Amino acid sequence: MLQIVDQGADPCGVGVELAEGTSWPVKATSRVYAGDRFVTPEEFSKLYPSLFHMAAEGSWQQIRRHGLLSTSAVLDLLGVSGARRRQLEEEPRAGLVVLEDESAGRFVLRDQKPLHPGKLSRCLVDMTVTEWLRLLNGKVFFWPTRRRCEQLLTARAYRAGAHTVVEVDTASLLERHGGRVSLSPINTGSVLYNPPARGRFTFVPLAEVAIEDWRRRRHGHEAVAEVAVDCAVPDVTALVRSVYRVEQGEWTRIRARSSGV
Repeated sequence: MLQIVDQGADPCGVGVELAEGTSWPVKATSRVYAGDRFVTPEEFSKLYPSLFHMAAEGSWQQIRRHGLLSTSAVLDLLGVSGARRRQLEEEPRAGLVVLEDESAGRFVLRDQKPLHPGKLSRCLVDMTVTEWLRLLNGKVFFWPTRRRCEQLLTARAYRAGAHTVVEVDTASLLERHGGRVSLSPINTGSVLYNPPARGRFTFVPLAEVAIEDWRRRRHGHEAVAEVAVDCAVPDVTALVRSVYRVEQGEWTRIRARSSGV
């Protein structure tokens, strides 16, 4: 069972060996290669100072309690197994899935409507549809800019509803979880319009990203499409800049960094 409340333990079982006397969270030592020099996480944070996570309406109290969890981490927490787990991890979800537990509370798994299996299979290079979905469901995703987050919020499937958006401080996230962070140059959760090829190469560990090369090839500030963290961000409340309720383009702040609410 995944233990995500104890901040002194490895929350996701990622198998990182720690030096004697140290504990999680561990400061990142990875660097981002940029052309003929390395870019530090601090410099990357200056390019993208905030990251944005879109969650279900009203989910902030659960996020405060458990942190930001990937689908797989939620299923671990709730003890979901067998055919039901395979369905939720290995098949595109056509709509929201609500899971409730008497002690852990209520969780909402977002839909995966833009992942049409037929189109997805045609653009995968070295993975099956099942493997790709399991990969995505094992990560927590952030948009690197507010503009990208707004593009999702205004998509046809989401524009009529209300959503919770969590804005986190990039530097703090990288300091605590940089070793589990990877970047993608594409929207990995959609294959609707001229989907580019994707596979094991799509998620590039932070330490291996030639960021200046990405920016030259992929429209500057929009070069990074997604920031992903393996498994979970259990200490997200320590990283939050603001939490918003977003409905029909209106962003209403419901929590600021100093409020603690």
